[in-house]
Amino acid sequence: DVDHPGIPNIHLIKEDPELAQKYKNRSVAEQRSFEIAWGLLMQPEMSELLSAICGDSAGLTRFRQLVINAVMATDLGDRELRKLRNGRWDKAFKPVSEEQFNKDPEETLNDVNRKATIVIEHLIQAADVSHTMQHWEIYLEWSEKLFEELYTAYKQGRAGKNPCDFWYEGETGFFEYYV
Repeated sequence: DVDHPGIPNIHLIKEDPELAQKYKNRSVAEQRSFEIAWGLLMQPEMSELLSAICGDSAGLTRFRQLVINAVMATDLGDRELRKLRNGRWDKAFKPVSEEQFNKDPEETLNDVNRKATIVIEHLIQAADVSHTMQHWEIYLEWSEKLFEELYTAYKQGRAGKNPCDFWYEGETGFFEYYV
């Protein structure tokens, strides 16, 4: 997370209303992270790398959208985004009818791109929570870092709740709801 402020979006919106307004109160940390990272990638000294990744302006447009979708997929707290993403999954992987086999090649390419994009979004989400499915020490290490981040934010007055009061319920809820 580039320039992660150490607090969830709900607190970031309250703490930095200008930034929240810039991103319309949606996935503020994620959009800020993308903007900074993309700005770095657009620097002149990155032109060879960018050319190798994208090739041409159409490739750049496609790559940019793919990165945006991937970064936005890491906002697990936005129910509306999750609903839209699940809808895109259902659309991309719905059962195929016979007439779909005789599609125009451009439509077929769009279908392939849609499927690739939604798979990447889900892979990014899996990577974002992968510590929960790894060895106990890995889970403990990353959970401890998150707890410390939340506790520091609470002590600084940047978060409304002490994580000590909800940690267990939060972890079990995370497993039931997201994982």
